[in-house]
Amino acid sequence: MSQIVFGGIWVILITVFIQWLIASGSKAKQPGAVPGKINESLSHNSFVFRAHRTFQNSIENVPFFLAAAFLAIFVGVDSQWFTISVWVFAFARIIHMLLYYGIATEKNPSPRSYFFMIGVIANAVVLVQVAIALVA
Repeated sequence: MSQIVFGGIWVILITVFIQWLIASGSKAKQPGAVPGKINESLSHNSFVFRAHRTFQNSIENVPFFLAAAFLAIFVGVDSQWFTISVWVFAFARIIHMLLYYGIATEKNPSPRSYFFMIGVIANAVVLVQVAIALVA
């Protein structure tokens, strides 16, 4: 397996770790902050809300991608498309994060939605490669 794939997986994990630190840190600085609880009155106009949602979105999406990636590794998928898919997912999550941090919008789709979908497509490409490897 290419070290480049493992490098992409590392970038994904570091991205989520950074999101965790930013979400936790921004929330902890709020007056009356309670660990594990976010103020329900917050919305996209609040950086605390956006940082929390960015991290939660990764918690919702990254484990599924990592499961697909590790399954691909276990079944022997070793293709250029697999490597590209891992890095596309990694960069899509970073851009999604930066857009979520920077743009306070309730609009749907928002600019971050496009990078969310790019990540979904990268995940689908990995799953298709796993299926092909299982059938072969």
